[in-house]
Amino acid sequence: MNKNRVVVWFRNDLRVHDNASLFSAVKKYEEVIPVYCYDERQFETIRLGLPKTGAHRAKFLIESVENLKHSLQGKGSNLLVLKGKPEELVVTVAEKYQASAIFFSEEVTDEEKRVEVALEQNAWAKGIKTEVFWQSTLFHLQDLPFPVNQTPEVFTQFRKECEKFVRIQKVFSTPDAINTPAFTDAETNEVSLKVLGLNEPEIPSSGVLRFEGGESAALGRLQAYFWEQDLLKVYKETRNGLLGADYSSKFSPWLALGCISPKYIYWEVLRYEKERKKNQSTYWLIFELIWRDYFRFICKKHGNKVFQLKGIRNVEEQWSRNESMFWRWAEGQTGIPFVDANMRELNHTGFMSNRGRQNVASFLVNDLGIDWRWGASYFESMLIDYDVCSNWGNWMYVAGVGNDPRENRYFNILKQAQNYDRKGDYIRHWIPELARIPGFDIHQPHTLHASDLRKYQVSLGGNYPHPVVKMKAFSY
Repeated sequence: MNKNRVVVWFRNDLRVHDNASLFSAVKKYEEVIPVYCYDERQFETIRLGLPKTGAHRAKFLIESVENLKHSLQGKGSNLLVLKGKPEELVVTVAEKYQASAIFFSEEVTDEEKRVEVALEQNAWAKGIKTEVFWQSTLFHLQDLPFPVNQTPEVFTQFRKECEKFVRIQKVFSTPDAINTPAFTDAETNEVSLKVLGLNEPEIPSSGVLRFEGGESAALGRLQAYFWEQDLLKVYKETRNGLLGADYSSKFSPWLALGCISPKYIYWEVLRYEKERKKNQSTYWLIFELIWRDYFRFICKKHGNKVFQLKGIRNVEEQWSRNESMFWRWAEGQTGIPFVDANMRELNHTGFMSNRGRQNVASFLVNDLGIDWRWGASYFESMLIDYDVCSNWGNWMYVAGVGNDPRENRYFNILKQAQNYDRKGDYIRHWIPELARIPGFDIHQPHTLHASDLRKYQVSLGGNYPHPVVKMKAFSY
C-alpha cells in the first residue's frame, strides 16, 4: 500500500474549484487518483415506467463529467470513469493502485447513504481508510446554530438563525497542479447516452438557454449574468419570468451536480455588492441559496419520511392514482394552457421556471388530487437540475405534507397566468396550435364561442384537448 496515494471519488461535486475533498487530497498526499462512477442503479426504471434519470438529465451529467476530466487533465491529472456500483468499483481502483485512502463528499438521503456505508465497509475490510467532506451547502453542517435533528421546521426561523449566527466559510483554493499516476484510456469507460440505455434528446432552439453541463459553463454563466450583463441587480424583479435566458440566474442545473459551489456564488455576490450594487435583488439570490440549504438539512433530519406519502407531517390524505389522468398532466394535454405549456417546456428541454413548477405541482395535487410522489418522480426523471432534497422538499411543501406553515397552498392557475403571462406570449411559444387566439383569451380557450374557435383554427377535442377539470372563467 502506498501511503502517499489517495483516491478522490467525485459524486455531486463535479468541479475543481472550492472542492474540499480534492483540496485536502492534494494537500495531504503526493499522488491523487480522481474517479467518477456512473451508478448503474441511477439509470433503472422507477414507478410509472419512468427512467430514474431521463435523457436530458443524463446528457447534462455526461457533459459535466467530461468537463471535469478536461479540467483535471489541464492540471496534469486525469479522471477514471467507471460504470457499475461505486461501492465496489471505487474500492477496486484504490486496491489496484495501492491507495491508502478514499476521499469523497457526504450526501444525506437514503440511496446515497447506503452507497457510502457500503463503500466504507468494503474499503475498511481491505485496510483502506475513508474520509468524508461536507460541501453541498452554503452553511457548513458543523457551523449550524442548532443540532441537525433540531433544524427548525419553518424556513423563516431556519434562515434568521443561520443568518444571525453562521459565518460563511471561505472557498478552498483550486489546485494549480495535481500529481496523478498514469492510467491508460483503456481503463476509462467512454460513457454515452446509448451505454446508459437512453436516446439522444432533441435540443430545441425554443428553450430558454442552451444548458451545457460542466464547471466551465457554470463559471461562464455566473461571469455573464453578474459581470458582463450586470443582471444581478434586477434579479428579484425578473426571477418569476417564463421566457428568455436572463429572467433568473439559471444556476440550479450546475448547483445540482456541484459544477459550481454555493459558497463561490455567495462570495461573488458579496464582491458584486461591493463593486457594483447592493440591493434586495443581490440579497435575494443568497436567500434562494438558503432555501436550497434548508431542504438539505430537513432531509438529513427526517430521513426517508420525505419520500413517503404522508410526508414529514404524517398527514393522512386520500390520493388518486389515475394513471391516464397523470399522463395527460405529464404530456401537457390537460386542456389548461398554462399547465400544458410548462409541462411541454419540461419535456422538450429538461427545464422549467420556478413559477411554472409551483403551478403544475399545485395543479397535480390540488386540482387532480393525484399522489404527489408521482409528480416528484416525474421531475426526478426529467429535470436537468434535479436535486433530491430540493425536489422532494418542494413537492412535500406543495402537497401539504411538508414544511409549509400555511394550510392548503393552492395556486389559482388562471390568476397566476394573469400575473405572469397576461398577453399569452408563453403559451404561444409552447402551444402553437393556440397561437392565433389574441390576448388573455389564449389561457381559457374553452370559454370562447365556437365561431371564434373556428376563426382561430382551434378545435377543442381535436387539435387541443378539452380541460380535464372545470376551470372558472377569469377576466382581468
